[in-house]
Amino acid sequence: MELRQLGYFVTVAEELHFGRAAERLHIVQSAVSQQVRRLERELGAELFDRSPRQVRLTAAGERLLPEARAVIAAAERARAAVGARPRGLRLGTCTGLGEHLDRVLAHFAERAPGAPVELVSVNAGERLARVADGRLDAAFVRAAEPAPGVRIVPLWRDPLVAVVPAGHPVAERPDAALADLADVPLALTARRANPALVDLVVGACHAAGFTPVRGPVGGSLQDTLATIGAGAAPLWTVVYASHARLLRSTRVAFVPFAAELALETGLVVRDGAPDAGAPLDGFLAACAAAADDLGS
Repeated sequence: MELRQLGYFVTVAEELHFGRAAERLHIVQSAVSQQVRRLERELGAELFDRSPRQVRLTAAGERLLPEARAVIAAAERARAAVGARPRGLRLGTCTGLGEHLDRVLAHFAERAPGAPVELVSVNAGERLARVADGRLDAAFVRAAEPAPGVRIVPLWRDPLVAVVPAGHPVAERPDAALADLADVPLALTARRANPALVDLVVGACHAAGFTPVRGPVGGSLQDTLATIGAGAAPLWTVVYASHARLLRSTRVAFVPFAAELALETGLVVRDGAPDAGAPLDGFLAACAAAADDLGS
């Protein structure tokens, strides 16, 4: 059994798709399939139920997954223990942190000079799992529910702003009422990708007396902003105010909502005392200092 095979297995288990797993690993799909098959032969059990429509973990695969993650985490700790550079921080990030992330990292650099920070971008569920099993030291989350093995440290509220075409009447106002956008299609991510955000925005629209007209779903934020700015068809979306302040565009306007829409941002850490080899205490202090900056 090779560490590489376990790594491929975990990636497929997280994606439940061999093609997407291969993209994450930056190798061809056939290589992933081959290594997983070799692992299955060595273990004498099928780890995935493969069908033309979907890939699912078998009972054996579900039992192996936490053990494989533990082995990979142990290997990473072993490499760090003998490495020449100081133990850094493995940090899971979420979309739209914007200037918050810059501020936190600046405060952390003051508290732990020279300590490297590895930023990891994965979905919210995977962030929680990686913190729980030690593959991440901490992770940012928004409106997350408590999960086994981790605790959530509240940090700050992240307000949303409306994004509209620069020529739209709302763009000229100091703030936006949701009712002013009732007839404009809303370009929002799919709910499965960010349920807290979608529920907040759609729920606020319902409270304002309308069901939003659904616009395009999916695509990158850059593509969505470009589409809104092009103005071929009216669209609007939302972004976090902290992110909007870093975006530059003359073709769209970022307008605060008259009635605040915001999600709570927190930091997920493992239950119990932090790993003595990781500068987690310093990072928690850096987050607290960044939150204080918002109130000053």
